Amino acid sequence: MNKLGIHCFVVGRVHGVCFRASTQRKALALELSGWVRNIEDGRVEVMAFGGAQQLELLKEWLWQGPPAAKVTAVECIEVVWEEVIGFVIK
Repeated sequence: MNKLGIHCFVVGRVHGVCFRASTQRKALALELSGWVRNIEDGRVEVMAFGGAQQLELLKEWLWQGPPAAKVTAVECIEVVWEEVIGFVIK
């Protein structure tokens, strides 16, 4: 399996809607590692590492998020893979 990484910013109504916890659950279900956090400017930042197919599925999911979210944009770039244990909420 090719090990890759993505660094994403999710824009929209993504604070106060369980976006971080939902992202953590989805990433763990996809067997990805990394982290998710809220940013003061109202976005959510995601760093995820794993296989290309699983990362694509996570990127697709970020456009949806949990039911109360209203995502207007997702910006992702590929990053160098890092060894990270688990997927945490920062």
